[in-house]
Amino acid sequence: MTTSKFSWHEPKEQAALPGIKGSKLKLSDEILVSNIRWFIIFRWGVIGCLVLLEALAFLVPDTLIEFGFIEHPYWPIAIILILSAANFGYIYALNHCESSKFYSPTINLWAQIIIDLLCLSVVVHYVGSTDTPASFFYVLHIALACIFFSTLESLMVTVLVCAMYTIVLLLESTGVISTSSTLLASPNLSTENKSLHNIMLWMIALDILFIIVWYVVSRLSIVVRTHEHHLLDAYKQINQVQEEKDQYAVLMTHQLKSPLDAIRSKINLINAGYCGESSPETKETLKKIDRRAKSMSGLILDLLRLQRLKETCLDTADLKPTDIKEIIQRCIEKLNPVTNSRQITLNVSVDHFVYLGIPDQLEILLENIISNAITYSHNGSSVEITSHVDKANSCASLTITDHGIGIASKDLPNIFNEYFYSPRAALHNKASSGIGLSIVKIACENNKLQIKVDSEPNSGTSFTITFEKIQ
Repeated sequence: MTTSKFSWHEPKEQAALPGIKGSKLKLSDEILVSNIRWFIIFRWGVIGCLVLLEALAFLVPDTLIEFGFIEHPYWPIAIILILSAANFGYIYALNHCESSKFYSPTINLWAQIIIDLLCLSVVVHYVGSTDTPASFFYVLHIALACIFFSTLESLMVTVLVCAMYTIVLLLESTGVISTSSTLLASPNLSTENKSLHNIMLWMIALDILFIIVWYVVSRLSIVVRTHEHHLLDAYKQINQVQEEKDQYAVLMTHQLKSPLDAIRSKINLINAGYCGESSPETKETLKKIDRRAKSMSGLILDLLRLQRLKETCLDTADLKPTDIKEIIQRCIEKLNPVTNSRQITLNVSVDHFVYLGIPDQLEILLENIISNAITYSHNGSSVEITSHVDKANSCASLTITDHGIGIASKDLPNIFNEYFYSPRAALHNKASSGIGLSIVKIACENNKLQIKVDSEPNSGTSFTITFEKIQ
């Protein structure tokens, strides 16, 4: 038994492409918000590390001293409190503040970078500004600025980093702040033991490194965003061509429908004897022609229906409380002639539940699935239609199960693709257009439904539709 789950009411993939504003090649606010949330999560990890360090300093201080950690009583706690309060502020602003001239995702990110750099400068001083690699953590903010901001803004962040690190070293070299008790630094490495020449050399070297990192990463960001911009243009062109192709297909479909209807009406006139007596061979040939014309007419109707569903905009005004059981009963009544001709038994056990959706699309969806279950069942078999209502979670599921030819595991992921039908399905139903489940997919997308399909060749197929937030 192979199982596949399908869901189409997630955000469109197009939204995942980075937006580009003007010539600055800056990320759009939507992309910034998702990255800001990731940045906040990363900051919680840093806070957790500081809390762990404080806990170890309280529980096993001697062990930390053996590894070269010299505990300072105040700065880690102060950094933890500042970063925690800032994180809560960032989250509140993202969730409750609307964009204005006083607030935007860009302002939020700038506030994060400035506060982080101030806290990092304190950490660099106490960990060791020239005695440890702590100062290299400034590079992280430069790289993030190149990713999030325009080239000019990322350069401003780089200048700010250089200024903060320079201030830290100048304050240490002039003796304004003491370095005798820095974390991970030997007490012998006091300000007196550090020559001003060495400090200035270290400062200039790192500032040059920061500028080089900014230049390289910003150039790479520009190249990547330019390629993404071209990709976005190509994506729009493909969509435009697809729309033109669909419009042409609909036009041709309309033009084909009238001649087919005329052909079928003439065949009916001949079969009814209005054009004179016909030989048995002629009648048999006319039946074959009518059968093929009927199949093509069904294909045309499916194409028109598919295009109409594609053009449907999900407007809340179109959503109506719909009794699913009543829709199923209407579908069964429509399909009764086919069911009786195939001697297929429908076992229906469905509870009443109401779903807020588009009624005609829900009917099309269910009619297609039930029709497929009947079509791909063996003569004389049965189809079960059952439901399960979870009142506690306000959701329900509807399962339609047949005992027919089933679907091969390699074909199952593709069954909702347009014009796809498996060789097994084509042999069983030569009139298949490969559009029915495409219509189901679009109806599910418009009505925010999920489908799970279980199938096994020669044993049958089960479609389970999940309805959330039922009434």
